[in-house]
Amino acid sequence: MFPKNAWYVACTPEEIDDKPLGRKVCNEQIVFYRAADGAVAALEDFCPHRGAPLSLGRVVEGKLVCGYHGLEMGCDGKTVAMPGQRVRGFPAIRTYPVVERYGFVWVWPGDATLADPAKIHHLEWADNPKWAYGGGLYHIACDYRLMIDNLMDLTHETYVHSTSIGQKEIDEATPATKTEGDEVVTSRFMHDIPAPPFWQMALRGNHLPDDQPVDRWQICRFTPPSHVMIEVGVALAGKGGYDAPDDQKASSIVVDFITPETETSIWYFWGMARAFKPEDQALTDSIREGQGKIFGEDLQMLEQQQKNLLAHPERSLLKLNIDAGGVQSRRVLERWLAAEQGGGDVKAAA
Repeated sequence: MFPKNAWYVACTPEEIDDKPLGRKVCNEQIVFYRAADGAVAALEDFCPHRGAPLSLGRVVEGKLVCGYHGLEMGCDGKTVAMPGQRVRGFPAIRTYPVVERYGFVWVWPGDATLADPAKIHHLEWADNPKWAYGGGLYHIACDYRLMIDNLMDLTHETYVHSTSIGQKEIDEATPATKTEGDEVVTSRFMHDIPAPPFWQMALRGNHLPDDQPVDRWQICRFTPPSHVMIEVGVALAGKGGYDAPDDQKASSIVVDFITPETETSIWYFWGMARAFKPEDQALTDSIREGQGKIFGEDLQMLEQQQKNLLAHPERSLLKLNIDAGGVQSRRVLERWLAAEQGGGDVKAAA
């Protein structure tokens, strides 16, 4: 149902700075923690002594200590010590390839021999001082593909987000979708329209008037296994739209890392990266707060949608032209899954 031979965002660094973290990724129960050298380690969340979750323990001098009987685990999955016992002969538990990069902790839940850090999706904005980023995490009870559908078709903004980013002009602008290798791109451009409330705030944040007509764009990019980056923005009308100079627009990248937990639940790492006023922390906080409310509205809709689909598995869903982005993204995923199940390696970057 989801590719395992791929890099997924597992957590943010601050989630494991002072304690172990248990998190299920693609049905794999994993514990994340920092070793003695500060590097992130990822082990099966299972103590080989009595099966207790290691994530309920603590980290002592880089060793993971089980919270049940004090068994110490090394980063290589081997037992190290236990008070009053001889345990070094215990079989090792599973370890997972893990990388800390771009402000996230990435894990490879599949075949460890195929894990290549070079396949981690490049994030230009994450290492660039000209950009600012703020985001958060939601746990959502839905199939990860439903979230991909949601992000690759922004028509729903008019209805789900009517008081923030939605406007009727979205319905009136026909989206265009194309697939380039493993990337699916859906774009929509609107001209000479009023800015909705969220973008009025962003215009003010860039010292631009919020009561003038704007040109607006949405460019959604899906890359497997489940990442969606959306270029969004508004420019004062007639100044060049997407290509307008920076002092005539407010533009950002909506960051969406969708990590399957189970077949019907996800860890959703959301955020926004912007290339204007990166030093303005108050603006970053304001955008994060507004965006968090917007995604909270999606959460309710997606969870109720999932309940309906589980209650009526026999029903076929309609596919309209606005669904092209999600449909083509699922085709890419089907290719990845077929290659993985056939024993092959998917060579495209994850």
